[in-house]
Amino acid sequence: FQSLMSKAARKEGLASLAELQNLIKRDSESYSDEFHQQLLHYKSTLDIFKLRPSASSEELGHLVQFLAAVAHCFPRELKTFPDELVGLLEEHGEALDPDLRQALCRSLIMLRNKGMVKSSSLLELFFKLFRVPDKLLRETLYRHIINDIRQINKRQKNNAVNKSLQNFMFVMLKDSSVIAAKKSLDAMVELYTKGVWTDDKTVNVIATALLSDRPKLMATALRFFLKSNDELEEEAMQADEDEDIETEYKSLLMANEHNKKTAKRQRKRDKALRMLKKQEKKMKKAPSFNFAALHLINDPQSLAEKMFVKLKKSKTVKFEVRLMMMNFISRLVGIHELFVLEFYSFLQRYLNQRQNVTQILMYLAQAAHPLVPSECLVPAMRTIANNFISERSPSEHIAVGINAIREICVRCPLAIPPELLEDLIQYDKHKNASVVMSARSLIQAYRELNPHMLDRKHRGRPGVSFDTEQAELVYGNEKVHQAIPGLELLAENMEREDREDDEDEEQEQEGEEEEDNEEEKHNDEDKDKQESVVEEKKSYERVSRRRLKKLKQQQRQQEDAERRELAAEEKKKHMETAKGLSSTKILTQEDFDKIRELEAEKLIDPLSGKRATDSNEIIDELDIIPELKKKKMNKEERLEMVYAGREGRGKYGARKGRMNEQASISNKMKIKRKNPMMLKHSRTFRSKRGMSMNDRQRAGHKKNKRNKK
Repeated sequence: FQSLMSKAARKEGLASLAELQNLIKRDSESYSDEFHQQLLHYKSTLDIFKLRPSASSEELGHLVQFLAAVAHCFPRELKTFPDELVGLLEEHGEALDPDLRQALCRSLIMLRNKGMVKSSSLLELFFKLFRVPDKLLRETLYRHIINDIRQINKRQKNNAVNKSLQNFMFVMLKDSSVIAAKKSLDAMVELYTKGVWTDDKTVNVIATALLSDRPKLMATALRFFLKSNDELEEEAMQADEDEDIETEYKSLLMANEHNKKTAKRQRKRDKALRMLKKQEKKMKKAPSFNFAALHLINDPQSLAEKMFVKLKKSKTVKFEVRLMMMNFISRLVGIHELFVLEFYSFLQRYLNQRQNVTQILMYLAQAAHPLVPSECLVPAMRTIANNFISERSPSEHIAVGINAIREICVRCPLAIPPELLEDLIQYDKHKNASVVMSARSLIQAYRELNPHMLDRKHRGRPGVSFDTEQAELVYGNEKVHQAIPGLELLAENMEREDREDDEDEEQEQEGEEEEDNEEEKHNDEDKDKQESVVEEKKSYERVSRRRLKKLKQQQRQQEDAERRELAAEEKKKHMETAKGLSSTKILTQEDFDKIRELEAEKLIDPLSGKRATDSNEIIDELDIIPELKKKKMNKEERLEMVYAGREGRGKYGARKGRMNEQASISNKMKIKRKNPMMLKHSRTFRSKRGMSMNDRQRAGHKKNKRNKK
């Protein structure tokens, strides 16, 4: 009976606190005495609680939440109240009852939202509380940390707070508690992906987790820099949620259209509309890729060397994590053009196995760059050729090997020996289409990069398929741009537009004169043509056929030489114009867009099918795997597909009954259902009555033919 009385009294006290809280918010001066009474009650309860901090105190939790809710009404009396809560959590955080600890943290969050607590001290406390083994508390604190830092940097970057928090997080990554360090790292990763902290200091603090001895921290940092499949799955789940939001909004819109207009339904509709607009705004934003953070690393050479040493020693780590480490090192080496020469021979060991071999080939291509000595890559190229490219290998393996070599050569053209390149080019006559495409792509790449390594017949037409003025590549030489890249295309386009405008004006002025003199010009041209034909015939009669063929060949070569000279002069002229424009003209965004458009038009030359080589920083696995033609299925596979399609489906045959029972039936079905005695005197029956069997069959055949027509 006493326990029931105590529960009832507790509920009554809780109800009275909530009612008093509501009244104080409306009129704080009238209820100041009641507030001071509750404040004294809180202090006495707190003193008693400090004697035994591990005990549960539901009453103290309710009082703390009440004071936090009305703190803005009595700021002078509750000036030290936040410091008391912070001190209580710092001293007895792990020993407190979970419910009371949650109530204290929620009260501090409420005070922070009202601006009565400094963010730096509170966030540092919350980071320390990550050590507490309370999952619900960690989730609450994590959400508040992310939202609070976003609010701090919403209008402008608060560098003072950001710097102190980043320094504290750097210390937290080395904390003895793995959970606290992991949560701190997750917070930094999420703040970077949301665009709150995108500076180099954040990236370098995350990069320190790559060298951690804890596998969870290292894996999280690797996923951040590599944008792993986990994040892609989260994006797919987010897309599903977007569709649910849109369907929910449409259903609410239809319900509001016909149902009674109430305030509750209007609020639901407005809320769904806000969420839909927010999602549309998020979809319109440019996608942010995590590998852009690789450019912000301060000392990539030392980091790559340390990661490679760790990779060689990490024999007990999961193979998936080791693949991520290889991927990170290859991207870092390729983007910053670093020298980790042992890394190529290390990857060469994994080319003999069949598991994840396409990923290893991708990492090897990513790590290649023009400054890598050819001696380091030639053994790997020969290993790829021996393991994948041979007459006994399947065509899919040959295509994968040639594509991998092409991707490496695009980044480091001197990596392949001339004799190996000559052997690979011979596969352009292979019977498999994917192998032929791979070999031709390798030929096209060297037409643009280093045509001197190709035979004369594979170089193509000079001046069209390859640049005749291009010098032979030498290790260490770099191309120096004399003007902004692509500006010569803009100059050529401007000259072409001016020429077209002048021609249009001349045509408008001379249009009438040309109409009058058209007939005279045609007559003169016909006479000239006839005279030239007669002269050519006379000259051809004098010259032998062999001599004529030689003359035509010389004439064609002369025309090609003149065309090349003319193209070289025009190119030189456009380059001079581009130099002048780069020093005198201020390019706008429209000019850069036009340059990109002209470069895109130049990617494919209609005469040669010329296609520019693409050397992206990041290689996709699909760039190496060829597009395979679907193989013909055997009988067992076809039957298996047939049986799989029959699952969950009814038997074949006529349906019993109609699809719609209320619909009428055809006249043919009506005749079938009639009594035969009723049809005895019909025209069809009387006409068939005197027929023989042959005549009836012929009539039936004719009727079937008419029905088919």
